[in-house]
Amino acid sequence: MSIDIAWARQELAQFLLLTELYRPPDPPGTAVYSSRLSNRGQQSDIVASAHVVEKILDRVLPGWRTSVPSERNKSVNRWCQHREAAQRADAALQRDVEISERLGDDAPTLSAGTMHPWAWEGARALWRSGHFREAVTAAARKVNAETQNKVGRRDVSETALFRNVFTKDAPKPGQPRLRLMADDGSDTFQSVHRGAAAFAEGCYAGIRNPNSHEDGLPELPEHEALEQLAAFSVLARWVEQAQVSR
Repeated sequence: MSIDIAWARQELAQFLLLTELYRPPDPPGTAVYSSRLSNRGQQSDIVASAHVVEKILDRVLPGWRTSVPSERNKSVNRWCQHREAAQRADAALQRDVEISERLGDDAPTLSAGTMHPWAWEGARALWRSGHFREAVTAAARKVNAETQNKVGRRDVSETALFRNVFTKDAPKPGQPRLRLMADDGSDTFQSVHRGAAAFAEGCYAGIRNPNSHEDGLPELPEHEALEQLAAFSVLARWVEQAQVSR
């Protein structure tokens, strides 16, 4: 589902208005000039608005909590990070369509929020804090755990698990299979399940393992992490849609 740009910009504008600083007028009869600054909105209104704005920022600027400075002028206005992020997000919402049109880039975009819940929910918290490599690893663990739950097994995991559940062999006691289509004896049935097992092995051997074991590496670029997350989303969708054969 695409974002409602008009609504999002209105929410951002309202938040920016509420958190704007101004100097309240001095009480009548006050002889000493006060330089105290206050937010224009009531604190309760700001907090309520921030709840919505954070959701918008997470969607428009997923890494805003780490990419936007959090300490600058915080002693003056506790909402300074939110305000700068809101201004950036508003510019993005306002200009991204124009930029794409001007630069000729009208290719479809990929949103983590539209991926399979096993992949995105597993990665969400780490992703929002900018830990993309760990987020993909967390998604891999979630997909593995949900697959174990579906077939009722804890004795195998990851590559061995998927090789076993997607094998073309008939199920055995304690070893159910996942069927992406009925076994009609066709080449298609064999290729689909052979491909699913190979794809799962690639996800865990080529993505999950390097991300888990290569400490000290620079953080994974967000666009690369998104591609890797999409791979686990595909695998998760196959598992969820498959029928269990016992």
